[in-house]
Amino acid sequence: MTEYKNLEAYNPAEIEQSWYSFWEKKNYFHEEVDPAKKPFSIVLPPPNVTGQLHMGHALDNTLQDILIRFKRMQGYNVLWMPGTDHAGIATQVKVEKNVLEKEGKSRYDLGRDEFIKRVWEWKHEYGNTIVKQIRSLGASCDWSRERFTLDDGYYKAVREVFVRLYEKGLIYRGERITNWCPSCHTALSDIEVEHADEKGHLWFINYPVKGEDGVFVTVATTRPETMFGDVAVAVNPEDERYNALIGKTLVLPFVEREIPVIADSYVDPAFGTGCVKITPAHDPNDFEMGQRHNLESIVVMNLDGTMNDGAGKFSGLTREEARKQVVNELQDMGLLVKIEEHDHSVGHCSRCDTIVEPLVSKQWFVKMEPLAKPALKTVQDGNIEFVPERFTKTYTNWLENIRDWCISRQLWWGHRIPAWYCDECGEVTVSREDITVCPHCGGHVTQDPDVLDTWFSSGLWPFATMGWPESTAELKHWYPTSVLVTGYDIIFFWVARMIFSALEFMDEIPFKHVFIHGLVRDSQGRKMSKSLGNGINPLDVISEYGADALRFTLVTGNTPGNDMRFYMERVEANRNFANKIWNAAKFVIMNLDGYDESFVPSEDDLTLADRWIIESYNNAVERITANLDKFELGEAAAAVYDFIWNSYCDWYIELAKPRLYNKEGGRDRQTAQYVLVTILRHMLELLHPFMPFVTEHIWQHLPHEGESIVVAPWPTALPFAGYAQAAAHMEVMMDAIKGIRNMRAEMNVPMGKRSEVILSITDDSLTDVIKSHSDYFETLGWADKVTLLSSTDEKPQNATVTVVNGLEVYLLLKDLIDADKERVRLAKEQATVQKEIARLEGKLSNQGFLAKAPAEVVAKEQAKLAEYKQKQQALKEREEFLKTL
Repeated sequence: MTEYKNLEAYNPAEIEQSWYSFWEKKNYFHEEVDPAKKPFSIVLPPPNVTGQLHMGHALDNTLQDILIRFKRMQGYNVLWMPGTDHAGIATQVKVEKNVLEKEGKSRYDLGRDEFIKRVWEWKHEYGNTIVKQIRSLGASCDWSRERFTLDDGYYKAVREVFVRLYEKGLIYRGERITNWCPSCHTALSDIEVEHADEKGHLWFINYPVKGEDGVFVTVATTRPETMFGDVAVAVNPEDERYNALIGKTLVLPFVEREIPVIADSYVDPAFGTGCVKITPAHDPNDFEMGQRHNLESIVVMNLDGTMNDGAGKFSGLTREEARKQVVNELQDMGLLVKIEEHDHSVGHCSRCDTIVEPLVSKQWFVKMEPLAKPALKTVQDGNIEFVPERFTKTYTNWLENIRDWCISRQLWWGHRIPAWYCDECGEVTVSREDITVCPHCGGHVTQDPDVLDTWFSSGLWPFATMGWPESTAELKHWYPTSVLVTGYDIIFFWVARMIFSALEFMDEIPFKHVFIHGLVRDSQGRKMSKSLGNGINPLDVISEYGADALRFTLVTGNTPGNDMRFYMERVEANRNFANKIWNAAKFVIMNLDGYDESFVPSEDDLTLADRWIIESYNNAVERITANLDKFELGEAAAAVYDFIWNSYCDWYIELAKPRLYNKEGGRDRQTAQYVLVTILRHMLELLHPFMPFVTEHIWQHLPHEGESIVVAPWPTALPFAGYAQAAAHMEVMMDAIKGIRNMRAEMNVPMGKRSEVILSITDDSLTDVIKSHSDYFETLGWADKVTLLSSTDEKPQNATVTVVNGLEVYLLLKDLIDADKERVRLAKEQATVQKEIARLEGKLSNQGFLAKAPAEVVAKEQAKLAEYKQKQQALKEREEFLKTL
């Protein structure tokens, strides 16, 4: 006879690390391409090598792992491609700070080659920390295929993309206004700038009209320090106040440069005075206007945010100090008309929070319109579906209003732009391979010092990770990927770029679904941040409660696309859930003596409780699978939880105990063992994607086939069917038992004290069921005797009652009841019932509801009303009875 080793006390810290090592050793997370199997693939959004695991990562990785484990168990050929991102600015800033603190040197002191060497050293030492931390969550990525956005194969893909776009005329270099970070010393794309409303001022300044003494044009500006770069003043051509001014010349204060008054419909006549100064080198809207009117761009700031020689005596001052001094001197000169309070949006670098300076410089750009159009169309045509669908609008809005993308960054860490400039003939050469001489004249060449925007390389992630531009087996089988799981905050940063890159280079979408999740907020609904000090480290939670409890908390609090609040109390509750399963399994294993693995019961062997739990299980399998398929992971988790805790643990195990304890029970005991073990094993398999560690550990202690729950088949319905009526009858009995428990609790009846239960059956179909299963009331309702009343029998006196569908349940009051408390209880229940009757009667008298609602819905509401009226009558009778006590 097989002996089944029992479980010790549940300790997640003891089991989680050992099981992850076991899975990796057995290579369960790696699959070779198998054309005979249906593919399912996900690419992990690559975390920064600078990163530490935070709750956002924990949520994102948990959702992906649930889908991957589910599909793996369903028999798909699964690939979960992991990797990390070099992260450009973020990594460079961190290493620069490290070098400065340890050696007192800047990157310029080290030189480019030595600094890059230091970054690689730092990456190898610290950069893979987050990968180790992701493992602690139980993420079943194929680590044998792990990629990095600067590894050799990826480098080749990035070069190929750049050169192809350049050859197609979609990449160009030009003087354009860009967002410049004076602290990071690099250009930024629009989406790397975070805008915040700030309190500021509007300065009204008089610009003298040339040749007209005492005549001025008053302009309103939020940035008087940039006036040294003014090349015009603009008014709206429809603004009749200034028609006579158009074409005149003004004299720019301080500089004494002459600038024209021009007309442009962009000018808002209602802003300020309706006259605006035009500074093309320091304002994106002014730049566009300058292009339309062929105006010069004059840069008046250095790259560190200080004023340059063009600012005259203000040269060398910071932007802020120059502003103060310029305003003071304008006042002294009598040119400052007034100052008004003015709230306006100010852009900040998303990395260092420095105020961004719009600055004209020579940069590399991608022409976006030809790439955006197909990316828009494929989503509008439904080839890619956002879950929830409302995020389609976020995506389309951005692409419809997209501007050319500045892809060059003045950094050293990253993919260096593959462009070389000839020192002799000036020719620009873009090449897939490094060059040392100019192919045009043979002269010496110098490579562009800039690197590409991080998102340029990460936008290739779905296909570059699988070996593109080579035509690999992985690419042919697993591309396009099945689903992308990501937060709504990077839809335009990353999702859109992957889509237009894939359509351009693969001529195919990169994924079929984009499953969007929200942010994890603290229990008060605030965003977790260092400044608020409200961040919760997932590793600390795992250390205290286990990864399973953390994962289950993240998924059960989650609905697609919505932010969720994180409560430690829920983590503790979910650890208790794991412990509940553990103890249930422990009980089952303790009662497996004599268990016959070959035994399968016949239909005649199954009791009402067996049929009910089988029907409940079959329904749960269907519901859980359907919700996983439509990305309702929270709903699926809730269904697993409800079935395990309520149906299996709280009800079925208790009903099975008498059969298990009867060692001479024969087939009846064997049937109970079969149902307990079979459903427990399949329950663990249903729960496995959500709580992988505890399910594996318990599964291994149960009778099972195969090496691991990781590769066990996904559960299907048991081969017993047609038990819907049996399940309905069982539900009535359960409701009755709940009623008994509630009545006893309200009357404070001691737990061990048994009492007579009297049943009045109002639904004749229940009679035989109740008669043959009265022992359920003895097992779970603390009945020492069960009495069935016929329809002609008088209702018992001195008894409390609960009414369920088809059944009235009485408990005799002698020695049980406190009459005064019972009166209060009945009054409360009467009020609740009356309120519900009023609601239902109101609904059923509403002609609009009756006209629109389906017939079955109306019938259901009518049945509810009848049930409540029946309950009300029973309660009234009860109240009358209490008057006699």
